Amino acid sequence: MRDPEMPATSPAVLELVPGETYWWCACGRSKAQPFCDGSHAGTQFEPIEFTVERAKRYALCQCKRTGGSPWCDGTHSSL
Repeated sequence: MRDPEMPATSPAVLELVPGETYWWCACGRSKAQPFCDGSHAGTQFEPIEFTVERAKRYALCQCKRTGGSPWCDGTHSSL
């Protein structure tokens, strides 16, 4: 399996809306990082669907190497 592209080596820290559906880009190709724009078409990657339960700032992975998609787990600091 090919590794995803790495659009950034730091997380996207965003205020997310509770109950809203989000699609996290897993391929790294999206121009709308960290969210999917359909650029994964033709690859083995699929976006990750998620929602949040409360309004707060969340750190979303942009290096695409996290062990807990879509959340940043600090993996970028060792790249």
